[in-house]
Amino acid sequence: MHIAMLSGEYPPRWGGMGSTVFHLAGALVKLGHRVTVITRRDKSVERNPKKIPQQKGVSVLSVKWAPLPMAFTVSYGKWAMRELMRIHKKDPFDAVHVHAPMISWKEKQYEKVREQIGPVITSLHGSWLGERDGMTRAAKHGEAAVWKNPNDLAILLTAKHYAKYERAAVRASTVCVANSEATKADFIARYNPPEQWRCEVVRWGVDTNMFVPLDRDHEDTMLAHEAIRNRYGEPDENALAGLTDTETPLILAVGRLVARKGYRTLLKAVPDVLKSFPKAHLVIVGRGHMKRTLERQAKRLGVSESVTIESGLPFDELAQLFRSADLVAYPSYYEGQGLIPLEAMASGTPVVTVDDGPLPEMVDDSVGGLFDIDQAGTLSRAIESLLQDHNGRQTMAKNGRKRVLDEYTYALNAERYAEFYATTD
Repeated sequence: MHIAMLSGEYPPRWGGMGSTVFHLAGALVKLGHRVTVITRRDKSVERNPKKIPQQKGVSVLSVKWAPLPMAFTVSYGKWAMRELMRIHKKDPFDAVHVHAPMISWKEKQYEKVREQIGPVITSLHGSWLGERDGMTRAAKHGEAAVWKNPNDLAILLTAKHYAKYERAAVRASTVCVANSEATKADFIARYNPPEQWRCEVVRWGVDTNMFVPLDRDHEDTMLAHEAIRNRYGEPDENALAGLTDTETPLILAVGRLVARKGYRTLLKAVPDVLKSFPKAHLVIVGRGHMKRTLERQAKRLGVSESVTIESGLPFDELAQLFRSADLVAYPSYYEGQGLIPLEAMASGTPVVTVDDGPLPEMVDDSVGGLFDIDQAGTLSRAIESLLQDHNGRQTMAKNGRKRVLDEYTYALNAERYAEFYATTD
């Protein structure tokens, strides 16, 4: 089949959606399909087209879009539709895969594609209203003000307006595919789908070749591990050897530095963790407007020497950090699915995350721990409990890797989506 994939993100925009679309497209090609991705134009790519990673069987086309918060989804949707129809006349598509919510179409646009091309499969990565509610919930518990970020402010003020496009996707797609049971329930509660609505649940996978456990028998890997551990904190010999029985644990948190990711709650938990592990070190990796806010908070809490905030890292260093860490913490207030816990599990690193939304669908006490979403005390206790359980973390590491390989791979994603593409419209 020839699949059109419409996504507002695609590398070099390596967001959660961009990474997912890139790997799904490659996995579909391995099944014998062709994929044409229609994404937003990137000025850096125009200057250097090689920035788009090449995959045999995957064509990538870029279209214009208005660089305005939220409004870009409409302009991108309009230009993507024109490009879709133009290509279809020359090289017909068998199905169209839309990645919501970063594209805004009305019902008549979905109907046009179904009539003139074929089935429309819409991936529900999460909802604008869910994003908005996550922000307001985070604000109530002392996270950073939304007004500091234009994109977050736009979501807060206009989510209700743009929700109408999500309703259109629910009502006019051939098949909707939610990335978690929580996302499916969210759409049902908010949009009252028609009785004939078909919505499947397929949780996204992760790159199990990039995110791999620490190999203590591989010399180069251990040299890279030692370099990472020496960069953060003062590792003891067991930490440098990759052993769980260490008094200098490294805790990792990854994600955009925005209010709904819960980093201020995480920092509030650090003083209690340091009481049990005085030489523990927290590394936060992410881009966003909150870096100075978090640094000031760490200083007020007296934990600055135990916290490092990285604005970004090369992929290979980030992957090494995942496998070299003793524990990954993910305190997010809202996710459609949340890929960071899976990247941790694939890396053989236990994860502590919130007992809320889609996260408990992937994480339980066999691979990590859960805590109350807005309670720094339960977060610190969960972290301390896992750090003290040296043998348990070894078992969790194996369980996590196995769970990802069994349930969360792009190969499995591609197989399921190929079934949806073949749906008779």
